[in-house]
Amino acid sequence: MSSHGYDAGRLNLPFVGIPTFSKSPYVQDWETIDADVAILGAPFDFGAQYRSGARFGPRAVREASTLFSFGHAGAYDHEDDATYLGEDVRIVDLGDADIIHTKTEESHANIEFGVRKILEAGALPVTIGGDHSVNIPCINAFSDDCAQNGPIHVIQIDAHLDFVDERHGVTAGHGNPMRRAIEKDYVSGMTQLGIRNVSSTAKEGYEDARARGSDILSVRQVRKLGTDAVLARIPADQRYYVTIDIDAFCPSIAAGTGTPSHGGFLYYDVLEILQGLSKRGEVVGIDLVEVAPAYDPSESTQILAAQLLLNFLGFIFHSRR
Repeated sequence: MSSHGYDAGRLNLPFVGIPTFSKSPYVQDWETIDADVAILGAPFDFGAQYRSGARFGPRAVREASTLFSFGHAGAYDHEDDATYLGEDVRIVDLGDADIIHTKTEESHANIEFGVRKILEAGALPVTIGGDHSVNIPCINAFSDDCAQNGPIHVIQIDAHLDFVDERHGVTAGHGNPMRRAIEKDYVSGMTQLGIRNVSSTAKEGYEDARARGSDILSVRQVRKLGTDAVLARIPADQRYYVTIDIDAFCPSIAAGTGTPSHGGFLYYDVLEILQGLSKRGEVVGIDLVEVAPAYDPSESTQILAAQLLLNFLGFIFHSRR
């Protein structure tokens, strides 16, 4: 260590080296995962109904995450008087699930396989999409884990309800994942936050979601209630799976997405909910989807995504330890 307390050796600036997520070690052999967190890319966007391009989301979010790669010292937050993601939290990057173009079932199966391997290793799976259909194989992968450890409550942060059962024979596109999730006997309920404006789901879908145990709040409703009141609506002491669609955020700060919807969340709207959630129960899985970097030349969208994920992971492991 130098007199200034920094690591000796290479400076390793954000723009240097191979951009794994937060410059974490790359693990090619999925049979040898030994970590607290494992990052899996899911560069699949054949489920999109409008603009494609989220297949480049994992690559963009990884590159953006290098801005926040602080090494073993972690990151000190003076507001919380806490250091997050120190050397005690081991993060690895598994690379991407293999995607077979035009083949949804095969591509989804490869994503599911990756998430299952992470769960078998006892690590927290963090999947970076891809369009929101990649949540379907992520939830499918929890069948064995939930049989052993209990059900999951799904927290969705999104502009769109994504509760379509079937449309023109499509059951595994990016408008279907929450409907597929609620069908699982190991999904105990659902909280859907940020849903607004003209959505991806007809009125009947909203009625179906509520009848199946979903709590649906718009951005304006979340703000009117406040963070604490929103958290109080979420069952406490549960296992949570959190799925974040980047279009939950206002396109003024997250333009790089296929289906932008104005009136969205700002950063702290979501961050404070995630911080409270990490204290309310156990977060057992995360996906972040729909970053389509080509639509945001400023690169702010993927920086937002990376910053959100790293802060959320910091909150989770700080609460655990």
